[in-house]
Amino acid sequence: MRVIRPVTNAGIAQLLHEFADLMDLRGDVFKRNAYRRAARSVESLEQDIRQVMEEGWLDKVPGVGKSIAMKIREIVETGTSKELEGLRGSFPPGLAEMMRVPDVGPRTAARLYRELGVADLEMLRKAAMEHRIRQLPGFGERSETNILRGIDLVERQGSRMLLSIALLKGEELVEHVRSSGFPRASVAGSMRRMRETVGDVDLLVGTDRPGEAMEAFVSFPQVVSITVRGDSKTSVRLADSIQADMRAVPEASYGAALQYFTGSKEHNVKLRRIAIGKGLRLNEYGLFDTAGVNLAAGRPEEGIYRMLDLQPVPPELREDRGEIEAAARGLLPRLVEQRDVRGDLHVHTVLSDGHGTMREMAMAAMRRGYEYVGLTDHSASLHIANGLDSNELLASVEQARHLTEELNFPVMRGAEMEILEDGSLDYPREVLEQLDYVIASVHTRFKMGIDEMTDRVIRAMRSGRVHILGHPTGRLLGRREGYAIDMDAVMEEASKLGVAMEVNGYPDRLDLNDVNCRKAKEKSVMVVLNTDSHREGNLANMRLAVGTARRGWLGPENVLNCLPHHQLKAALARKIAETI
Repeated sequence: MRVIRPVTNAGIAQLLHEFADLMDLRGDVFKRNAYRRAARSVESLEQDIRQVMEEGWLDKVPGVGKSIAMKIREIVETGTSKELEGLRGSFPPGLAEMMRVPDVGPRTAARLYRELGVADLEMLRKAAMEHRIRQLPGFGERSETNILRGIDLVERQGSRMLLSIALLKGEELVEHVRSSGFPRASVAGSMRRMRETVGDVDLLVGTDRPGEAMEAFVSFPQVVSITVRGDSKTSVRLADSIQADMRAVPEASYGAALQYFTGSKEHNVKLRRIAIGKGLRLNEYGLFDTAGVNLAAGRPEEGIYRMLDLQPVPPELREDRGEIEAAARGLLPRLVEQRDVRGDLHVHTVLSDGHGTMREMAMAAMRRGYEYVGLTDHSASLHIANGLDSNELLASVEQARHLTEELNFPVMRGAEMEILEDGSLDYPREVLEQLDYVIASVHTRFKMGIDEMTDRVIRAMRSGRVHILGHPTGRLLGRREGYAIDMDAVMEEASKLGVAMEVNGYPDRLDLNDVNCRKAKEKSVMVVLNTDSHREGNLANMRLAVGTARRGWLGPENVLNCLPHHQLKAALARKIAETI
């Protein structure tokens, strides 16, 4: 009897993305786009896909028509799709991995396969190193260099997953373990430190019944196989090929163990040195004196730091970047929390490439407890995102005013303005003056040299109409490195001009990263925490932006959208007045 693996929303979306990739290899652009839209919708569903099927509205999900709904149903019921298996058999399996390499899209992969017989990453690397690719029309030395860099990027990412996926799985597992009678359970490792990518899902449980806890762990419905089974550590493989590990420690050691297994390794090494300097011994079981007495027994992890004469260090800061030294002097900042964020200022609607109306996205923001929301559809030149022309934008400004009155909730109207190649902006000044604010972003011509790109962005900021620089490096985690840009020069200019830098919470962006967040703080540049939402479910990604900001040592005083609406509006108006 064939065992059918548990199916998740993420797993379904992954298979739909694979459909799209294979359709692209076949040259069927229409079906590629259809599967891509469906995949993104399934990724963003807040309900389990099986619940949606049971309730009978699967084909009503945006982007999922009757045909794709039938394929999803087949995957849920059988674990696979006959059509997908047939498509896989039409191409070498290594082509899909090749398409993960920046600069190697489906058409390029198909061409390299046809003309050079390149069918996987190793063959691609060899062809580039032997300079065979540059011999093809349309390719050159630069193409080979970029391909080799892209292969390195893919291999560095390896099996690492986005933080958003790890958190979803980890928190589902924690809830399962807790509901099974083990309340002292938590995520741990790099996931708890909110690193942008995660290797494995790490859990910790404090219990004096470790065998029963491990039994609860392996009974999680999405467990596909058990790789290691023991009372102190168990490892499983989940659906979607995710590895999850759970460690068990005695209940009295839970606080010390949570500190230890959160890491990082470098942070823990320094902490242990401090303990040794005080004549103590620190490990995952506690803090022990010379007589072997566990001074930390039963204490929360914060108590470990206090007993070492340190401020408690938040998990996000535990990277050995000066946090222990600051804690010793009582100089750790009060970090921004999700409750400090009063509104999301980067939200798209159906007017461009979003999936909710202005009203729907505004009401979704209200339900999240925000004080305001900013709607920012794409500008005209970004045709792929159905950017608005001037008349459409002005009409939406009026609509935002009506919604504000109707809902008694500030609906701010901004725009995500494309920074054109020469640093100019899409709309004329008289149109921009009708907006509450402008986010300026780069979506095209990523391969400009560092001087050109830096000049491009600075020119846009000097226009006097830019309030926020959106996703400032343009990176896509695991798929595309950021464009070459002198971030120091950009931030220095932003500081002079009063332009804020965005931390974009979209799962594969998290841009600015944590290092640049801290740099922004040092250069007195305000930061905005946004989600770049294209549908209601995306608004939940604010936690990722907040996590990144916390890793960058940011407090609420460093974040523009932690201001109440009247203060935010005044700050934006002041920026306009200063630059007119």
